[in-house]
Amino acid sequence: MIHYSLLIKSKNWNVRKKKVGKIIYKIIKQKEKFNFKKNIDYYCNIILMNDSLIKKYNKIYKKINKSTDILTFVSDIQKKDNKKEKYCDIMFSAETIAKDAEQNKINFYDHFAHMVIHTLLHVTGHKHKKNKDFLLMQKKEIQILKKLNIANPY
Repeated sequence: MIHYSLLIKSKNWNVRKKKVGKIIYKIIKQKEKFNFKKNIDYYCNIILMNDSLIKKYNKIYKKINKSTDILTFVSDIQKKDNKKEKYCDIMFSAETIAKDAEQNKINFYDHFAHMVIHTLLHVTGHKHKKNKDFLLMQKKEIQILKKLNIANPY
């Protein structure tokens, strides 16, 4: 089961909230493509913020003193009844996503969808340190984006 909440911590997201909410819902509906484990309940806080706030979290938790597009924190919990849970805080910065979208000449919402898909693949255990893993992850991203009628960003 996948549970998620949408939290807005910046006025930069207010006008985007409705559309962003729809995008996240459509992505979550594609859950079979992510390989979410059936025996794990996922609880995701999707936190929409600005550059200055995400920079603070990046400095505290990653020791990097600059803003970024996404920060993801995942905790695994083993319950007494052997049930597993994952708690995820996924933070997005509107300014960095907008800047990256503009730089790459793509729509803000298409880029946001790509970032959500990318980070949810990480939540489900995908990595891209090795080239073969990167290519597998890229293929999954493209498949999910295609289901959402979003062009291949690569």
